[in-house]
Amino acid sequence: MAKKAKAVETVEVAPQEVAVKTPTKPTKPSWEIKDRIYYLKGNKSPLTLTIPGKHTRKHALLYFDPTSGKQREIRYATNQDSPLVDEQKGECTMGHIRFHDGTLTVKKEQQNWQNLLSLYHRIKGKLYEEFSAVEEAEDDLDMLDLQIDALNAARNMDVDQAEAILRVELGSKVSSMSSKEIKRDLLLFARNNPQLFISLANDDNVQLRNVAIRAAEAGIINLSPDQRTFTWGSNGRKLMNVPFDENPYSAFAAFLKTDEGVEIYKSIDKKL
Repeated sequence: MAKKAKAVETVEVAPQEVAVKTPTKPTKPSWEIKDRIYYLKGNKSPLTLTIPGKHTRKHALLYFDPTSGKQREIRYATNQDSPLVDEQKGECTMGHIRFHDGTLTVKKEQQNWQNLLSLYHRIKGKLYEEFSAVEEAEDDLDMLDLQIDALNAARNMDVDQAEAILRVELGSKVSSMSSKEIKRDLLLFARNNPQLFISLANDDNVQLRNVAIRAAEAGIINLSPDQRTFTWGSNGRKLMNVPFDENPYSAFAAFLKTDEGVEIYKSIDKKL
């Protein structure tokens, strides 16, 4: 007699999600092993300059540890791995921290010295800085952007405003310059000192002060010998008294912005 085939029982299994592991990117080390260059701030470059390398009564060399909340003494010992005194062991050989011609180069093998100068020394940022190529490039880029903005503004500036700005730098010499000389010197000024140029270009008083100086040079207005009073050149009528301890032309520029001064400005502008 033939055997009956046994039915195969099928069990349905819910689909399982396969976890995909995202590859983790290697983290950049917080401290890079490399040669480091330090330079004195303010473009100072003395032949030699020695800064404190250990804690004394005269020169407190302490580092506040935010983790422990304690002050930790630091010193430069050439035969120790750490600049922190509480981590140094045995006899210490003290070293000098000396800048030559405004710079100091510390080799990558001298990690204790680099740590002291880059991380712990209290006068970092005050007397000296660590050279950073990235920060240097950012500063150069900012300066180039500023120069471009200043040069574009100078190129599109009319001669009267250009004369007003240059008069701040060159004084009365501007009066004898041709328009091309003014435009040339303005572009040079914008390139060499873009920050000051933009500041002057946005200063309304610069233009008004130039108007006052031109009017005085043309005899339209007169400034008394004691530089205390402005009068009309035609009839001697008083226009204003200069406040004590103020530049007379700056004071006159401010006066031209008042209700009375606006009418005087219109009259001067027509005569100029």
